[in-house]
Amino acid sequence: MPTTIDATGGGTRTRVGICGVGAVSGYGWGRKRLWDGLVSGESAVVPRSGYERVLGHDVAYAALVSDEGPDGMSRFAGALTGAVDEAVQDALDRGWRPGPNVGLIHAVVLGEVDGWHDFWTVNGGHVRRRQYLSLMPSTPLVAVMQQHDFHGPTMAVTAMCASGNAAALTAKLWLDAGVASDVVVVATDISARPENMRAFVELGAAVVDAPALDVCRPFQEGSRGFIGGEASIAFVMSSGGAPYLRLAGGAMTNDGFHPIAIQPDLTQVRRAFDGALTDAGVSPLDVVYVNAHGTGTAQCDAAEAHILDTVFTEAVGIYSTKPLTGHCQAASSAIELAATCMAYETGIIPASPRVAPGHPRLLDGPTLRQPGITVKSSIGMGGHNAVVVLTEP
Repeated sequence: MPTTIDATGGGTRTRVGICGVGAVSGYGWGRKRLWDGLVSGESAVVPRSGYERVLGHDVAYAALVSDEGPDGMSRFAGALTGAVDEAVQDALDRGWRPGPNVGLIHAVVLGEVDGWHDFWTVNGGHVRRRQYLSLMPSTPLVAVMQQHDFHGPTMAVTAMCASGNAAALTAKLWLDAGVASDVVVVATDISARPENMRAFVELGAAVVDAPALDVCRPFQEGSRGFIGGEASIAFVMSSGGAPYLRLAGGAMTNDGFHPIAIQPDLTQVRRAFDGALTDAGVSPLDVVYVNAHGTGTAQCDAAEAHILDTVFTEAVGIYSTKPLTGHCQAASSAIELAATCMAYETGIIPASPRVAPGHPRLLDGPTLRQPGITVKSSIGMGGHNAVVVLTEP
């Protein structure tokens, strides 16, 4: 397994790349649909009816995953399985060969929401054994491991909206430590039910009563918050194959401050960025792009804009895809990381279009990518901060 010497003197570090990508999103099943949707500039967030009872208005805007998965599987299990299958096949097509100890990490927050809703409200808590097992978080994971004949360590991680970054960093730790020879990371969130959408609206974070680009405008004037989305995104992380990009390092912190508010002095947010750069052994002046969490909420946009202006003073630009994909919660950083993988592959950054005055370095729609380092940030509820540093393959 190719390694490099750790600059801190702490041993060896694996040259970890993402060599396979799979995607199920509001644009449809498959990474091509995700990519085509992103570069079109058209949002996957569309009006949907049937929300009167819960939201008080019949139409709500969201980017939902359609039920196109295998027969007998829920949207959640089907999307998870579909994303992993595509990522594994993509990696194989790019020359990856599984090592002896392939692990699996699932980034997740709410899990099988549709199934548990029906368990209590439709079935009164009484279902057959097989149906009950399908609700367990371990069941789709063991199905994936069985299907692909993988037998490495398997676990779930949760760091709210930063879960995708947290899972990728955990995978890198496994690879660096030799715990696994390769790691499949999958982040799944199929939870945009009316009840959950209402809760986020009441928290003052989500807006679901208007088109995405009318309300979710990261780093622009007139932004009112984020818009709902769902996705399952998978990666194969390994030292083998032909990688889209390399994950050079990263860091995680927690504000320890408030369930939904960011600590105003940004001490822990800043520490996550600084730690990621140190871990990757790069200078902030070397960073070309910031793939932001970019929710369109006032406090998150202000925090990341401050970091851009004070840390990444030489970066060419900042971008967010949330107006296009919706805020996919546990899968949010993963779907943005998938977009960046394909940006490194194609030379085009699928940024959201600018629709109002905003930050001078905010990219405006699909943009030709300049070579160099991208920093991907995630700022989650509960003070979760996770930052990864991405480099050329």
